[in-house]
Amino acid sequence: MQTLVLTGGSSGIGKATATLFAERGWRVFELSRRDVQRDKVQGTKEAITHITCDVTSEDSCRAAIAEVLKQTERIDVVISNAGFGISGAIEFTDICEAERQMDVNFMGAVRLTQAVLPQLRKQHAGRIIYTSSVAAILAVPYQSFYSASKAAINAFALALGNEVRELGISVSVMMPGDVQTGFTDARRKSSAGEEVYTGARKAITSMERDERSGMSPMQMARLFYHIATCLSPRPQYVGGLSYRVLCLLERILPKRFVNWIEYKVYS
Repeated sequence: MQTLVLTGGSSGIGKATATLFAERGWRVFELSRRDVQRDKVQGTKEAITHITCDVTSEDSCRAAIAEVLKQTERIDVVISNAGFGISGAIEFTDICEAERQMDVNFMGAVRLTQAVLPQLRKQHAGRIIYTSSVAAILAVPYQSFYSASKAAINAFALALGNEVRELGISVSVMMPGDVQTGFTDARRKSSAGEEVYTGARKAITSMERDERSGMSPMQMARLFYHIATCLSPRPQYVGGLSYRVLCLLERILPKRFVNWIEYKVYS
């Protein structure tokens, strides 16, 4: 039985991913701050195992992985999925909120990575997959710090992939487009400065409308499963055909033109 360790698995894409892997016979350890009691998934012998973990704490991450290794001898796949969003104008965003965004979305992934690497090195095998976002490629106005945190994940994953290549470890990022989850309602929205940045409210409303009509979490879970089980995983994946096309165009077209298009979309 293969083992998955997943952060941010209590809701949304993470919950769908934990369920799918368990249904397909994996042993799943779900790490999150919320102490969620998980029922047995139909067709499996064991429940998804919850371990309380706060990715903003190095000690918590290391303790969680230590607990995983008390219950199993091997970790095959690690998915770093914990994260949240904030929105608002850069000028008026509270610095503490911006720091919190980077601490959870980026440094949380770093802490988890440092906690699991000793075991993956020992095995000389394993896969690490990070949840990034299309916003890492197509940065969204008024969601700048979220976009920056995901762009940091992309750069980090590429660098890490080369560091651990000879250790038998592969590294990938999965960049979802708009997905229907509770992430939208949980976003911390700031209206500060809207009298100056008059397009902010419209841009954020448009973004949230797209999310609520977006893909299902299970579509992203299936992509995670593909990355986890394919013979030779790529460094980057984009969730959703239309978003793959957009990211391809971003590479081909002049950056100035692409950024202007984004301005028109959200203005």
